[in-house]
Amino acid sequence: METIQVLPIRVRVTAVLRKALLSGEYQPGEELSLTEMAAKLGVSRTPVREAFQSLAAEGLLELRMNRGAIVTGIDEKFIQDHFQVRILLEGEAAARAAENAMDTRELTALQQWAQDHRDTMSEQEYQDYNQQFHTAIWRAADNGKLFQLLTSLWNGPSSATQQRDREHEALSIQEHRQILEWMNESRAERARAAMEAHISRSMGNILFRFRQTRKTAGGGQSK
Repeated sequence: METIQVLPIRVRVTAVLRKALLSGEYQPGEELSLTEMAAKLGVSRTPVREAFQSLAAEGLLELRMNRGAIVTGIDEKFIQDHFQVRILLEGEAAARAAENAMDTRELTALQQWAQDHRDTMSEQEYQDYNQQFHTAIWRAADNGKLFQLLTSLWNGPSSATQQRDREHEALSIQEHRQILEWMNESRAERARAAMEAHISRSMGNILFRFRQTRKTAGGGQSK
Protein backbone atom coordinates (compact mmCIF):
# COMPACT_ATOMS: atom_id res chain seq x y z
CA MET A 1 0.00 0.00 0.00
CA GLU A 2 1.45 3.37 -1.07
CA THR A 3 1.62 6.07 1.58
CA ILE A 4 -0.24 9.29 0.73
CA GLN A 5 2.22 12.16 0.28
CA VAL A 6 2.14 15.92 -0.12
CA LEU A 7 3.77 17.76 -2.99
CA PRO A 8 7.14 19.55 -2.55
CA ILE A 9 7.06 23.14 -1.30
CA ARG A 10 8.12 24.56 -4.70
CA VAL A 11 5.12 22.86 -6.32
CA ARG A 12 2.78 24.10 -3.61
CA VAL A 13 4.05 27.68 -3.95
CA THR A 14 3.69 27.50 -7.72
CA ALA A 15 0.13 26.22 -7.33
CA VAL A 16 -0.84 29.08 -4.99
CA LEU A 17 0.56 31.69 -7.36
CA ARG A 18 -0.87 29.99 -10.44
CA LYS A 19 -4.37 30.06 -8.97
CA ALA A 20 -4.01 33.73 -8.00
CA LEU A 21 -2.84 34.65 -11.50
CA LEU A 22 -5.54 32.62 -13.25
CA SER A 23 -8.14 34.19 -10.97
CA GLY A 24 -7.03 37.71 -11.90
CA GLU A 25 -5.96 38.64 -8.37
CA TYR A 26 -2.95 40.44 -9.84
CA GLN A 27 -3.40 42.89 -12.68
CA PRO A 28 -1.42 42.85 -15.96
CA GLY A 29 1.76 44.91 -15.56
CA GLU A 30 1.81 44.53 -11.77
CA GLU A 31 5.24 43.75 -10.35
CA LEU A 32 5.63 40.85 -7.94
CA SER A 33 8.57 41.15 -5.56
CA LEU A 34 10.47 37.96 -4.83
CA THR A 35 11.22 39.01 -1.26
CA GLU A 36 7.72 40.28 -0.50
CA MET A 37 6.06 37.19 -1.96
CA ALA A 38 8.32 34.90 0.06
CA ALA A 39 7.39 36.80 3.24
CA LYS A 40 3.70 36.70 2.37
CA LEU A 41 3.74 32.94 1.80
CA GLY A 42 6.01 32.23 4.77
CA VAL A 43 8.71 30.49 2.73
CA SER A 44 12.27 31.21 1.60
CA ARG A 45 13.03 33.02 -1.64
CA THR A 46 14.19 29.82 -3.37
CA PRO A 47 10.79 28.13 -3.95
CA VAL A 48 9.29 31.48 -4.94
CA ARG A 49 12.08 32.02 -7.47
CA GLU A 50 11.46 28.51 -8.85
CA ALA A 51 7.73 29.24 -9.00
CA PHE A 52 8.31 32.48 -10.88
CA GLN A 53 10.45 30.59 -13.40
CA SER A 54 7.78 27.92 -13.93
CA LEU A 55 5.01 30.49 -14.30
CA ALA A 56 7.10 32.54 -16.72
CA ALA A 57 7.50 29.42 -18.88
CA GLU A 58 3.70 29.13 -18.92
CA GLY A 59 3.28 32.74 -20.02
CA LEU A 60 1.80 34.01 -16.76
CA LEU A 61 4.81 36.09 -15.69
CA GLU A 62 7.72 37.96 -17.26
CA LEU A 63 10.90 37.69 -15.22
CA ARG A 64 12.89 40.72 -14.04
CA MET A 65 16.57 40.14 -13.26
CA ASN A 66 17.07 39.91 -9.48
CA ARG A 67 13.85 41.84 -8.86
CA GLY A 68 10.92 39.52 -9.29
CA ALA A 69 8.43 39.34 -12.12
CA ILE A 70 5.78 41.26 -14.02
CA VAL A 71 2.26 39.89 -14.44
CA THR A 72 1.38 39.30 -18.09
CA GLY A 73 -2.09 39.73 -19.54
CA ILE A 74 -4.18 36.60 -20.03
CA ASP A 75 -7.69 36.08 -21.33
CA GLU A 76 -10.46 33.56 -20.70
CA LYS A 77 -9.18 31.24 -23.41
CA PHE A 78 -5.86 30.95 -21.57
CA ILE A 79 -7.76 29.75 -18.50
CA GLN A 80 -9.94 27.40 -20.53
CA ASP A 81 -6.89 25.93 -22.25
CA HIS A 82 -5.24 25.29 -18.87
CA PHE A 83 -8.27 23.54 -17.41
CA GLN A 84 -9.15 21.60 -20.55
CA VAL A 85 -5.74 19.94 -20.34
CA ARG A 86 -6.29 19.23 -16.64
CA ILE A 87 -9.71 17.76 -17.43
CA LEU A 88 -8.25 15.39 -20.01
CA LEU A 89 -5.29 14.31 -17.88
CA GLU A 90 -7.08 14.04 -14.52
CA GLY A 91 -9.89 12.09 -16.14
CA GLU A 92 -7.35 9.72 -17.67
CA ALA A 93 -5.56 9.35 -14.33
CA ALA A 94 -8.82 8.46 -12.59
CA ALA A 95 -9.71 5.92 -15.28
CA ARG A 96 -6.26 4.32 -15.14
CA ALA A 97 -6.30 4.19 -11.34
CA ALA A 98 -9.66 2.40 -11.46
CA GLU A 99 -8.42 -0.02 -14.13
CA ASN A 100 -5.35 -0.72 -12.01
CA ALA A 101 -7.61 -1.70 -9.08
CA MET A 102 -6.13 1.05 -6.93
CA ASP A 103 -5.63 0.14 -3.30
CA THR A 104 -7.94 2.76 -1.83
CA ARG A 105 -7.62 1.96 1.87
CA GLU A 106 -5.58 5.05 2.78
CA LEU A 107 -7.57 7.26 0.45
CA THR A 108 -10.82 5.94 1.93
CA ALA A 109 -9.56 6.76 5.44
CA LEU A 110 -8.56 10.24 4.29
CA GLN A 111 -11.94 10.77 2.66
CA GLN A 112 -13.78 9.62 5.78
CA TRP A 113 -11.70 12.02 7.88
CA ALA A 114 -12.64 14.89 5.57
CA GLN A 115 -16.32 14.03 5.75
CA ASP A 116 -16.20 13.77 9.54
CA HIS A 117 -14.33 17.08 9.92
CA ARG A 118 -15.94 19.01 7.09
CA ASP A 119 -17.25 21.75 9.38
CA THR A 120 -14.22 22.04 11.66
CA MET A 121 -11.10 21.50 9.54
CA SER A 122 -8.82 24.48 9.00
CA GLU A 123 -8.26 25.95 5.56
CA GLN A 124 -4.77 24.44 5.44
CA GLU A 125 -6.14 21.03 6.44
CA TYR A 126 -8.65 21.22 3.61
CA GLN A 127 -5.95 22.21 1.11
CA ASP A 128 -3.73 19.32 2.24
CA TYR A 129 -6.62 16.85 2.03
CA ASN A 130 -7.59 18.09 -1.43
CA GLN A 131 -4.03 17.80 -2.71
CA GLN A 132 -3.52 14.37 -1.19
CA PHE A 133 -6.76 13.08 -2.71
CA HIS A 134 -5.75 14.09 -6.22
CA THR A 135 -2.09 13.10 -6.04
CA ALA A 136 -2.94 9.64 -4.67
CA ILE A 137 -5.00 9.03 -7.81
CA TRP A 138 -2.22 10.35 -10.05
CA ARG A 139 0.24 7.91 -8.48
CA ALA A 140 -2.19 5.02 -8.78
CA ALA A 141 -2.44 5.70 -12.51
CA ASP A 142 1.12 4.32 -12.61
CA ASN A 143 2.48 6.61 -15.31
CA GLY A 144 5.41 8.79 -14.32
CA LYS A 145 5.01 11.24 -17.18
CA LEU A 146 1.30 11.67 -16.46
CA PHE A 147 2.11 12.37 -12.81
CA GLN A 148 4.74 14.92 -13.83
CA LEU A 149 2.36 16.74 -16.18
CA LEU A 150 -0.44 16.87 -13.62
CA THR A 151 1.95 18.17 -10.97
CA SER A 152 2.99 20.96 -13.34
CA LEU A 153 -0.65 21.99 -13.84
CA TRP A 154 -1.79 21.86 -10.21
CA ASN A 155 -3.51 25.04 -8.97
CA GLY A 156 -5.06 23.86 -5.72
CA PRO A 157 -8.68 24.36 -4.61
CA SER A 158 -10.63 26.51 -7.08
CA SER A 159 -13.50 28.24 -5.31
CA ALA A 160 -15.48 31.08 -6.87
CA THR A 161 -14.51 33.55 -4.13
CA GLN A 162 -11.21 34.95 -2.92
CA GLN A 163 -12.17 34.24 0.68
CA ARG A 164 -12.55 30.75 2.10
CA ASP A 165 -15.69 29.07 0.71
CA ARG A 166 -16.94 26.23 2.90
CA GLU A 167 -19.82 25.51 0.52
CA HIS A 168 -17.31 24.87 -2.25
CA GLU A 169 -15.27 22.66 0.08
CA ALA A 170 -18.33 20.61 1.05
CA LEU A 171 -19.28 20.11 -2.59
CA SER A 172 -15.73 19.07 -3.48
CA ILE A 173 -15.69 16.53 -0.65
CA GLN A 174 -18.97 15.14 -1.96
CA GLU A 175 -17.58 14.92 -5.50
CA HIS A 176 -14.44 13.21 -4.21
CA ARG A 177 -16.61 10.66 -2.47
CA GLN A 178 -18.36 9.81 -5.75
CA ILE A 179 -15.05 9.50 -7.58
CA LEU A 180 -13.76 7.19 -4.86
CA GLU A 181 -16.89 5.03 -5.04
CA TRP A 182 -16.35 4.47 -8.78
CA MET A 183 -12.71 3.65 -8.01
CA ASN A 184 -13.72 1.02 -5.47
CA GLU A 185 -15.99 -0.57 -8.07
CA SER A 186 -13.25 -0.39 -10.75
CA ARG A 187 -15.65 1.54 -12.99
CA ALA A 188 -13.04 3.34 -15.06
CA GLU A 189 -15.29 5.36 -17.34
CA ARG A 190 -17.56 6.42 -14.49
CA ALA A 191 -14.49 7.51 -12.51
CA ARG A 192 -13.25 9.42 -15.55
CA ALA A 193 -16.58 11.21 -16.04
CA ALA A 194 -16.86 12.11 -12.35
CA MET A 195 -13.33 13.52 -12.29
CA GLU A 196 -13.88 15.48 -15.50
CA ALA A 197 -17.05 17.02 -14.05
CA HIS A 198 -15.15 17.87 -10.86
CA ILE A 199 -12.38 19.73 -12.70
CA SER A 200 -14.90 21.38 -15.05
CA ARG A 201 -16.62 22.91 -12.03
CA SER A 202 -13.25 24.23 -10.85
CA MET A 203 -12.76 25.85 -14.25
CA GLY A 204 -16.14 27.54 -13.94
CA ASN A 205 -15.20 28.88 -10.52
CA ILE A 206 -11.90 30.33 -11.74
CA LEU A 207 -13.53 31.88 -14.80
CA PHE A 208 -16.14 33.50 -12.57
CA ARG A 209 -13.45 34.97 -10.30
CA PHE A 210 -11.45 36.16 -13.30
CA ARG A 211 -14.48 37.96 -14.76
CA GLN A 212 -15.31 39.56 -11.42
CA THR A 213 -11.78 40.84 -10.80
CA ARG A 214 -11.48 42.17 -14.35
CA LYS A 215 -14.86 43.86 -14.02
CA THR A 216 -13.81 45.51 -10.76
CA ALA A 217 -10.46 46.58 -12.22
CA GLY A 218 -12.25 48.10 -15.20
CA GLY A 219 -14.44 50.31 -13.05
CA GLY A 220 -17.50 48.13 -13.42
CA GLN A 221 -17.12 47.37 -17.11
CA SER A 222 -16.54 43.78 -18.12
CA LYS A 223 -13.52 43.25 -20.35
